[in-house]
Amino acid sequence: MSKKPNIIYIFSDQHRGDTLGSVGHPAILTPNLDKLASEGVNFINCFTNSPLCMPARASMMTGQYVCEHGIWTNNNELDPMSPSHVRNIRDAGYHTAVIGKTHLYRHGVGSWKDTREKIDVLKDWGFIDTHELTGPLATGRHDSPYTDYLKEKGLLKKHREYIAEYAWNWARGTAKPWTVPPCPLPAEDHLDSYTGRTAMEWLQNYNTDKPFYLQILFPGPHDPFDSPQEYRDMYKPEEMPIGIMEWPQNPVARYVRMVLRWSGLKGMTPAQKQTLRTYYYAKITLIDDYIGRIMRVLEEKGSLDNTWLFYNSDHGEMLGDHMMSHKIVFYDGALRVPLIIRPPGGVKGWQCKGLTDHLDVATSLIDIAQAEPLTGCDGRSLIPQIVDGPTGVEAQKGKEVIFSEVYGFSMVFNGRYKMVVNPMTRKPVEFYDLKEDPNELKNLIRDPSYESISKELLNKQLSRLLNHLDEEKLKNMRVGNLSKQIEKEIKNEKRQTPTKK
Repeated sequence: MSKKPNIIYIFSDQHRGDTLGSVGHPAILTPNLDKLASEGVNFINCFTNSPLCMPARASMMTGQYVCEHGIWTNNNELDPMSPSHVRNIRDAGYHTAVIGKTHLYRHGVGSWKDTREKIDVLKDWGFIDTHELTGPLATGRHDSPYTDYLKEKGLLKKHREYIAEYAWNWARGTAKPWTVPPCPLPAEDHLDSYTGRTAMEWLQNYNTDKPFYLQILFPGPHDPFDSPQEYRDMYKPEEMPIGIMEWPQNPVARYVRMVLRWSGLKGMTPAQKQTLRTYYYAKITLIDDYIGRIMRVLEEKGSLDNTWLFYNSDHGEMLGDHMMSHKIVFYDGALRVPLIIRPPGGVKGWQCKGLTDHLDVATSLIDIAQAEPLTGCDGRSLIPQIVDGPTGVEAQKGKEVIFSEVYGFSMVFNGRYKMVVNPMTRKPVEFYDLKEDPNELKNLIRDPSYESISKELLNKQLSRLLNHLDEEKLKNMRVGNLSKQIEKEIKNEKRQTPTKK
C-alpha cells in the first residue's frame, strides 16, 4: 500500500474572503497565496459556520453546527473529548501537530497563565505535537513559547507596553483603529512571523516515515492591526478600496446595533477607513510572506508532491463596512472566508463557485487521511471535485444552503437570499436579497413580497438545522459584554413599546 499523503492546514484568524489577489482584489498583495491558488482549487464561496473565533473553531474541529456543539460565544468552552477530526486523523496513522492559536478554550478567565498548561487539553483533541500560542491581545497577559522568545531577546516589556497602551485601548473603544502605531518590534519578531518560522522549523526537522497532519494557525490578521512599518510601506492608503460606507438601514437587528456601538466608528471618514485597511492588508501580506517560505521548505525537502495544502480562516472582518469593525454579524465581510486547496504536485488552478463551509473542510481532511468519518457531520468532501478537475460533472457543485450561527442567532444563505432568525422562537430578524442588494443595505424582513421565500427558507432549510438545536446549551450560554448589551437593549425596547389596550 502506498504511503498516505501529508496534510498541512494553514488557518489564519479573521481573513476576509474577498481579500486575495486571486479573487480579484484591487490592492492586496498576496503573491504566495495567489501562487497556491494557481496550483489548486479556489473555493470562492466558502463561508464560516460562525462569525466568531471559538464557535467557528469548534465547528471546524468537530464537524458540528453551533446549535449542536453549543459554543455560541467566546465565553463558552467545549469538552475536548467532543468529536474531533484531528483525533480521527491521528487514529488513522498520522502524526498530528499544531503550531499557533487554537482558541479551543477561553482566554482571559480562570487560573491558567501559560498555554503550556493546556497541553493535555490539546492532546485530548488529538494533537501529538503542540506549540500553542495566543492571539495578539492575549500576549499582553498570557505566557507562551512566543512570550518566552520575546523575553530572551529583551523585547517582552516593549511588546506588552504596546499592547496595553494601543491595542487594548482600541479593544475598549477608547482609540480608533486607524491610529494604531506599527508593531514596535522588528518584523522578524512579530507574532505571525514567529508562527511561520516555527512551522518552517518543524517541517525542516520532521524526518520520520509516518505521514503528518500539521495545523499552522496564524494569529493574524486579527486585530489589533499591528503590522510592521515595512509591510505598511508596501501600500498607499489613497489607493485602498473604500468599501461600504453606508450604515445599515432600518429595521436594524438588535445584535447589529450592538456591534455598531461596540465598533465605535461613527464619524469615520473614507480616508481613515483606507488607512485602517492598509494596516489590515499589511498583516495579511506578512502572513503571505511566511506561507511562501513554508512552501519553499516543502519544495527543498521534496515533499510538495506528497502534501495536500489547505488555506482557510475562521471568519472575516467587517473592516469598516457598514461602519463596523470585527465580526459577530452575518454580513458578507464577516461571513465569507478564503478556501484554497492544493493537491500533491499541484494542478492548473481553477475556481469553484459552489457554496462550501468549515464542515466541508473537516470532511475533506478526513477523506484524504482515510480516517473514520465524523458521526452525523453535514460536511461533504471536496476532494472528488478537485480530483475530477474543472471539467468534471460536479466541478461547480456546492451545498444547497449554508448555515452560520452566533450569540443565539441562526442564519441560512442559499447564494441569493440570506435570512437570520432567533432559533428559540424561529422568528426572522433579517432578510436580504443579494442579487438586488449585493451590499446588504436593505433588511427586507417587513417586505410582504418576500414572505413566501422567507417561509420556504424557514420551513425547508432552517428547520432542518434547528431540529438539531440543543436548547439546554443555548439557554445556558455564558454571556459576555456584548450579550449583556443585547439583553439590555431588548429590555429597554420592551419598556418603550406601548401595550395594546
